[in-house]
Amino acid sequence: MDPNYMPFHPNPTKPAYVPPAGAVDAHCHVFGPGDVFPYAPQRKYTPCDAPKEKLFELRDFLGFSRNVIVQATCHGHDNRALIDALKASGDLARGIASVGPQVTMAELEEMDAAGVRGVRFNFVKRLVDATPKEVYIGIAEKIAELGWHIVVYFEAQDLADLVPFLNSLPTVIVVDHMGRPDLTKGVDHPDFRRFVDLMATNDRIWSKVTCPERLSVVGPPTYDDFVPFGRELVTRFPDRVLWGTDWPHPNMTTHMPDDGWLVDMIPRIAPSQEEQRALLVDNPMRLYWSR
Repeated sequence: MDPNYMPFHPNPTKPAYVPPAGAVDAHCHVFGPGDVFPYAPQRKYTPCDAPKEKLFELRDFLGFSRNVIVQATCHGHDNRALIDALKASGDLARGIASVGPQVTMAELEEMDAAGVRGVRFNFVKRLVDATPKEVYIGIAEKIAELGWHIVVYFEAQDLADLVPFLNSLPTVIVVDHMGRPDLTKGVDHPDFRRFVDLMATNDRIWSKVTCPERLSVVGPPTYDDFVPFGRELVTRFPDRVLWGTDWPHPNMTTHMPDDGWLVDMIPRIAPSQEEQRALLVDNPMRLYWSR
């Protein structure tokens, strides 16, 4: 583990909010353990181990039923830790893999059988080296044959350049963390309106209303400045939003969030029971467990 890396909260609070039956944590990770599933040589950071057992323990403690596990950059294109967690979940987890252009259909089909339902394209420059768009298009064409979707991670200032590429992709697209808006600019700033307009004009684009701990300037425990952004997307696109913890919260630099506090944010961005059920059950089940 990097000496300045912040490990996940060891004793999160039991949330006051009780999720509906069948609720899905649709964005989380597993790391290692490194002596079993080594971290990638080209990684930009070395995390603490955060194995599947800890993830499933947290899922149960928070009152959730299922997980969607997203391959993180510290493991590169080696998806073995992810696949191991999916196979151990008893069909209670699905996965988002990271693959390179050399991946074969046979390898993708093997991952599909284990529960992978998509791939992640990362455009955050501090986390990954640049990849030509043509490489991503080639991968997208392969995974479209399996009915998978694409998760994309970018920062708000880079969206304008990405819009033509995103609109060219042949699959459903799920955007991580609302496209990482600058919350100090407010929901009416052109950067966030660009993202809202993109979702309004392309009904294949979904958003995760996640990571107040990364985006908020106000900070814990309330993360008040996050609420209007999440509320905007839940209200406008109730059938295309997902929620997740982002456990174990890699690369946090200011504080390590209490996952119970994050769960208690849910009714603030999705006040009605109908919105909560769509966000936590209906939408992720339709996207990840429909086959």
